[in-house]
Order: sequence, then structure tokens, then C-alpha cells
Amino acid sequence: MKALVLTQYNQLDFQEVPKPAIRPNEVLVRVQAVGICGSDVHGMDGSSGRRIPPIVMGHEASGIIAEVGSDVKNWATGDRVTFDSTVYVLDDWYSRRGQYNLSDGREVVGVSTPDFKRNGAFAEYVAIPQHILYAVPDNVSFTQAALVEPVAVALHAVSLTPIQVNDSAVVVGSGMIGLFVIQVLKLAGCGIIIAIDLDDDRLALAQKLGATHSINAKSGDVAKQVQDLTHGRGADVSFEVVGAGPTVKTAIDCVRKGATVTLVGNLAPTVEVPLQAIVTRQLRLQGSCAINGEYEAALALISSGRMNVEAILSAEVPLEEGADWFKRLYGKEKGLIKVVLKP
Repeated sequence: MKALVLTQYNQLDFQEVPKPAIRPNEVLVRVQAVGICGSDVHGMDGSSGRRIPPIVMGHEASGIIAEVGSDVKNWATGDRVTFDSTVYVLDDWYSRRGQYNLSDGREVVGVSTPDFKRNGAFAEYVAIPQHILYAVPDNVSFTQAALVEPVAVALHAVSLTPIQVNDSAVVVGSGMIGLFVIQVLKLAGCGIIIAIDLDDDRLALAQKLGATHSINAKSGDVAKQVQDLTHGRGADVSFEVVGAGPTVKTAIDCVRKGATVTLVGNLAPTVEVPLQAIVTRQLRLQGSCAINGEYEAALALISSGRMNVEAILSAEVPLEEGADWFKRLYGKEKGLIKVVLKP
């Protein structure tokens, strides 16, 4: 089969590779659409340590079942499917507690680390365990289904965060995940949703998708501007969806005393935080890791039209052109948010 392979850091080659052999509990999915995730773009240069070459990346995908393993039940060839990005063990202690995203020994599709390697969906076919499959509704396209994973990431982050109707929220970063978080916050009943970014075009899109206000981070005292919009207190909750020191600090600075700050971005391995501000203002900082059962909700929201995924789509292109689009995303080409590849 053909696949887009990270053969060495900053080098992607479209080449012939062996078709995956499936295990008894797996299905072989013929990929119809696969999104380029920001974590793939940042992993390409080796900075994250989670894309060790050679590896076929890609974990946001949809397709058609082409083959089923001998132990597979309730799935058949021809079924339209998408799948979770996390491959977890069913009898793990965390999985049994309903926290499969934290399970020991978990793997991620399209990721390679010193501990594991699992080829992903930048290919014609990908092998997927049956227990992470989800059926795609008839009215949801393969392209839409390839964006279910990031929608589910946003749903998980919001589900972890204590939010009441009419609460105020700050979202730092208006990339793909940030734009989905904004839509989920609107559905959750937040009264004020403030988008913060450096790109005015992305901020305009954030307001189109549900943000009530937007602030360019270069425009001055961001925390003061947020306070002016929130009765002088600061926001009830904030979400950091970049993963860098300055944006984490912004997410902390913009909330009121006793607030919750949810960290979703995962770009920098370490960041500094204002410890005394966190302690004396009694802030709750929490991480949000991947997805934990939000796929069905994400599919339902897309199917019903309550979640707009097409708004963030920048281009749909053939898989063989993937290397060029990776370079454009890596170079932060203006206007690019999400690219979906078609094998």
C-alpha cells in the first residue's frame, strides 16, 4: 500500500509499505480521510519526542472496514467507521475506573516513543482494535468524521471543568482545538466566551463560532481587558490550548479567585507557572488528556449540525501531496488551520 512516512525528522516520503496484518481483535480500515494534527506537525521535527522515525503518523481518520479479525464481533466489511486515537487495555485498573485515557501501557495511533510504536492513518490502510471503533452516521461525511477526534478532545476538556450556566470563560488559542472548545462552551451555556490569540483572522472565526468577545494578545493588558468584561473579577474558567509558557500564564492571569484553569495544549514539555498567584488566589490547575468516552457525543453533535467542523477546514488534498502541506503548516502559513488528506 501507499503511505506517507516520516523517514527521518523533517522528512516525509510518499512510498510503498507493507499493508498492516491485523490481529484477531482488529479490523483493517481502508482510510477515506485523515486530518493533519498539530501534534503531528510539531512531532515531525522531533521536538515532542513522540514521533520517532520511521513512523506513519495520523490519528484523526475515518474509513471503511476492509477486513475483520477472527475474534471481531458486531463489525463487518463495508461498515463506515472512525476510531479513538487511544489504544488502551480493557482490564487495566484505570480503564475499569472509567479512565481509559490514563491506562497504563496505553498507545496512540500514529505515534512512536521509546516505549511503543503504532503506525497510523496517513496510509491507504490502518489496523484498529475493535473496541475503539465507532460507527459513522449516514449523514456524516468521511471528512467530517475525520474531525471527530479533536471535537472529542474539546468535549473531554470541558467535561472536566466545573461550569454553570452563564459562567464566563476564556480560551487562550484559537486554533482547531480552541475553536471546538469555544463551540462546546456555547453549548454548555456559558454567557461570556472570550477568545485570545495573536491572529485577527482566527479571532474573527472564533466569534463566528460562538465567542462573544475576542482579544488580540498583542493589544495590551489582556488580563485587564478580561476583567473589564467580567465585572472586574476575571473569568470563571479558562482553557489553555497552545501548550507554551506565555499562554499558560495568560490563562492563569485571566481568571478570578477560586477559578479553574484547564490545560489542554501539550507543546512544551515544561513551563514556568506563577506559584504564589495560584496559591494565594486558590486556583485549580488541571490537565486534560485526550478523550475518555466522548466520541459518541461528538458524532451526535456533528450529525445534528450543532458542531460546525467545516468552518475550520482549510483544504482537502490527496495523501501524496501531504509532505508539502506539512511544510506549509509547519511554516505557519497564514489562513491554514486544518488540512485533511484523502488516500
